Amino acid sequence: MTLSRIILAATLVAFVSSPALAIEVKKQATVAATPTAAWGAIGDFCGIGDWHPVVAKCELSRHGGATLRTLSLKGGGTIVEKLVKWNDARHSYTYQIVDSPLPVAHYRSTISVAKGAKGTTISWIGSFDAKGAPDDKAREVIEGVYTSGLDSLVKKLGQ
Repeated sequence: MTLSRIILAATLVAFVSSPALAIEVKKQATVAATPTAAWGAIGDFCGIGDWHPVVAKCELSRHGGATLRTLSLKGGGTIVEKLVKWNDARHSYTYQIVDSPLPVAHYRSTISVAKGAKGTTISWIGSFDAKGAPDDKAREVIEGVYTSGLDSLVKKLGQ
């Protein structure tokens, strides 16, 4: 067997046996508020209850040293999320879904605020695997969550 065939075979085996890449969704919005004011609106881990249109209520709890938020959704259902990383100085936090009716698994997301060229940029980036639905449907659901949340922040903080 030639070296090129060995490399080709090894590459094919690695590709076939590797897990699928996670789906990634990135959404951004620009607001007129300063980064400090924007962070003031979203920087409270349970503050999402004040600005996301599908969240009726947010409750914080602690479990095994972790900070959790339970989101009660308008129309029913709950999502439990765990705070993974908090950086007040950089205006960002990362969280993961612990339990949810959403068609996702291994969900991890970061929301951040930064000074942009024409205002303040709010970024929401998440990665996940589809669960119980095709990849494109899972992506559509998460894009909808991010878009509706960011649209609400634009209304609240000005454009």
